[in-house]
Amino acid sequence: MKLYYVHDPMCSWCWAFRPLWQRLKEQLPQRVRVTSLLGGLAADSMLPMEPEMQQHIRKHWRTIEKRVPGTPFNFEFWQCCTPRRSTYPACRAVIAARSQNDSKEEAMILAIQQAYYLKATNPSDDEVLIDCAGSIGLDEKQFAADLNSPETKQQLLHEIALSRSIGAQGFPGLVLDVDGSFHPIAVDYRDAERVLSRIDQILSQC
Repeated sequence: MKLYYVHDPMCSWCWAFRPLWQRLKEQLPQRVRVTSLLGGLAADSMLPMEPEMQQHIRKHWRTIEKRVPGTPFNFEFWQCCTPRRSTYPACRAVIAARSQNDSKEEAMILAIQQAYYLKATNPSDDEVLIDCAGSIGLDEKQFAADLNSPETKQQLLHEIALSRSIGAQGFPGLVLDVDGSFHPIAVDYRDAERVLSRIDQILSQC
């Protein structure tokens, strides 16, 4: 049994889901193994984000603050940085961290999220991602070499394709794989028990 978690470290809804996701993983049945996939929210771009898109994302942050109380955002990001609609670099950063030390994957995701949502720095920029890698104890030189390597780029494309093929819908996405049969699980941002109940229901029917 495998539970796929499809995410993007620069997806604000994934940031909101993080506390519940940590609790959920601790309570999953032992026979269910978790596999994280980078879904790739926005492809590489060096262009500044259009004002309309900036306003759209800021609105999402405000909505999350209301729907998932306690989710922190630093809105100074929009004044301190030049936003780009580009999350692939952050996704590749997670893969680069994983390839150097797979035990650092979760720490890298959190470092990127904190850089973006709390410290008002831009994880679309390689130098920010390299700083994140150094902050969690990774070798920055090796990380910088891996970040945009052909192997890392190919792995991201593979994970994006896989997340789509299993029927993941949006970010964050949960899909339970039971012997090759894929079951999307509705995400709940406040109630882990509701998600666990749905997983148990599917497992009991298989």
